[in-house]
Parts: sequence; C-alpha cells; structure tokens
Amino acid sequence: MANWDGIRYFLEVARTQRVSGAALRLGVQHSTVARRIRALEQELGVVLFEKSRANGFTLTDDGTRFYTYAELIESTLLAAQENISGQSQMLSGHLRVGCTEGFGNYVLTPLMVDFQHRYPDLTLDIMPVPRFISLSKREADIAIALERPQRGPYLCTKLADYTLKLYGSRDYLARHPVIEQAQDLVQHTFIGYVEELLFSDKLRYLDDIVTASRVIFRSTSVIAQYHAALRGQSLTILPCFMAEQDPRLQAVLGQELHISRSFWMYCHEDLRQTRRVMALWDYLKEAVALNRGLLDGSAHTLDTLPDSSYRPPRP
Repeated sequence: MANWDGIRYFLEVARTQRVSGAALRLGVQHSTVARRIRALEQELGVVLFEKSRANGFTLTDDGTRFYTYAELIESTLLAAQENISGQSQMLSGHLRVGCTEGFGNYVLTPLMVDFQHRYPDLTLDIMPVPRFISLSKREADIAIALERPQRGPYLCTKLADYTLKLYGSRDYLARHPVIEQAQDLVQHTFIGYVEELLFSDKLRYLDDIVTASRVIFRSTSVIAQYHAALRGQSLTILPCFMAEQDPRLQAVLGQELHISRSFWMYCHEDLRQTRRVMALWDYLKEAVALNRGLLDGSAHTLDTLPDSSYRPPRP
C-alpha cells in the first residue's frame, strides 16, 4: 500500500511539474523526490508521469486518475488535522484557484496576496488563463468562470456581476474624431478577440456595441488588448475593473454604451468540508462584494477587507 509520504511527494511534482520545484516546496533534495516517485510507481505498478525536458513531469492517464484519489486523501488528512487540533485560525496546506485572465490579474491576485498575509502557512497557486479551468481534471480547487457549470458535483455561487465599457487612451481620443454619439464610432477602428479562438460566447460583445465595427487588431488575450489600447492603437471593450484603475484610459459614451456579465465561483462538492477551501471561498465572497464599485465602473481602486470585518474560517 502506498504511504502518505509517497503521495505527498507525488502531489507536489504533479502541481509544479518539476522535481526541482517539488523539492523546493518540500524542503528536501532533488534526488529524494525522484527516488520517492520511482518507489511510488513501483508500489502501484504504473507509470505516473511522462518526463521530458520541454514539458517537465506531466501526468499520464494513470497519474491523472491517481491524482484525484491523492487529493482526496490530502483533503481528508488536513480536515482531520484541522478538526482534531482545534486551531481554528491556523490554516495550512495548498490551494489552487483558476480564473479568467483579466479578473485573475487585476482583482484576484491582490486579494489572494491579502488572504495569504492572513494565513501565511498556506501556499497558493493562481491560474489566470484565457480558457476554462477543468475541475474534473483537478486543475484547481476553486474556479471562477464566466458561465455557471451545467453539470457536475459542484458547489456553485454567483460571485459578482461586472460591467464592460468602450475605452480609448487619452492620446488616441485627442488625435481622432470627437465621439459625441454612437454614430460617430464609424470613424474609428477597434481592438477585439480572435473570433474563432474564443473560449466562451460571453466574450462576443463588440458587435453589441458597434455594428459592422472595423477591427484592425485582434488577440486572444484581454491583457494584450488592454496594452494595445494604451499604445493608442484603437478603441476596445474592457472590463471596468481593469480600465478604471488606469487613468490613461477613458470611457467612451460610458452612460450609453456598457455591457453586463457575471462571474461564477465553484468547487467540487467533496471540498465543502475542507476548511482551507471554505476559508478562501468565504473571503472571496466578502472581498469581491466590497469591490462592487470597481466592478461596475463607479470606483477606481481595489480595496481589501479590514481585519476587523473578516469572519474567521468555518468550524
């Protein structure tokens, strides 16, 4: 039977995809991690990782299946430790959150830094990527997405509504025809997504604001679009939580042209009893609610929760 130490080493290699990264996290030698992984594979009678210089250690099909059970073992042991020790404030372990690119970089990351200051024994992975996060493959503990999952054993909640507006750099607007009404937009060019590579229909919003728009610059990344707009390339639609934090950008017809979307937060149902996951879940609900103004465009800065207002983790 595989022992816990072998499973713990396996989880760190799977998460970092590097033996050296796992060794650093575990505080051991590189050779120790490699030896533990070989021993675990021999005990199980399967190959858990494909190894290459380019991609590091990636899970095989057997490794992916074992990863699901290994995380359940980890969650059970941590939950037992938390409940038996009675140390309600001392959360430890590892958390991984997957989310959309813009929200992950401009809202979630600063909030997660604040959360880790409150619980320094936790290690955190933030994955802001322009694609859906697969909880079925255990890519993350918590996912924040544009769409509510249609099926699966998930605990799910609407995290927030947010607003998008049309923005241009102040330099661009000074050099191009004045925009006083929507009809004036035909004299301008636009930045948008690469349509055939969109990962969600919720991102198809340019035509909702500007019919027959002339898009001359495209990217799969909203952050690339943001930087192109800053360089005075063209006009683009951006989430207010990104653009309103940058005084170099100015909303165009902000009262008239705006779009509403939502963020959904969800995790596996079996993580409901894991206190570190639920602590982060509750924190994000409160912290994002505090920043409702930034998400709807009426505020310009991100705030963190004062220590006195944050409720401790659930018992």
